[in-house]
Amino acid sequence: MTAGAVTVLLVDDHAVVRAGFRRLLEQMPDIRVVTEAASGDEAYRVFSDCQPDVAIMDLSMPGMGGLEAIRRIVGRFPAARILVFSMHETAAFAQQAMRAGACGYVTKASAPEVLVEAVRAIAAGRTFLSPEMAQQLALEGVVGARNPLSVLTPREFEIFRLLAEGRTADEIAEALYLSAKTVANHATQIKQKLGISTAVELHRVALRYGIVPE
Repeated sequence: MTAGAVTVLLVDDHAVVRAGFRRLLEQMPDIRVVTEAASGDEAYRVFSDCQPDVAIMDLSMPGMGGLEAIRRIVGRFPAARILVFSMHETAAFAQQAMRAGACGYVTKASAPEVLVEAVRAIAAGRTFLSPEMAQQLALEGVVGARNPLSVLTPREFEIFRLLAEGRTADEIAEALYLSAKTVANHATQIKQKLGISTAVELHRVALRYGIVPE
């Protein structure tokens, strides 16, 4: 390992996944994984302790998800450099992650060397999108296919996703450290923005745009 190696916080709720990515990254002489976290909550807590050059963040985790963790970390540490590394291959997730404060987005379907390239790029102060995600976002721009979910804020998007997964307002409130009333107010705002009125319609929208699996 060389002096001045890029320090990394690795955040994923699966220990086996973290172990695999740690082995991949630590094969590189210029990258060092300094700590790990299994949830957004834990990532938020340990970020201030390790102050990594790059945090690699999954999105779908128990409790506080990656989007909310990104939003909170960047809110407290504006210079934080966060790379999303997620199974979600839908452009809406990349858009919302970047809005929340992420500097890059790589899908887990990407080749291993893409993750390494992304870590180096973000540590150097650049943004990075995996090729398939960059192509998808560019295609949306070319054809003018505006995703209706783009009207949602990152927090609204996260609540929308959790509602679509069947979580209750109380469960979402506990995960995001909000009151149930606040979640209910967000849910009302989400439905108004999307022009829907029922939970069934909300779930259909989420299915249509690949936010939840069929």
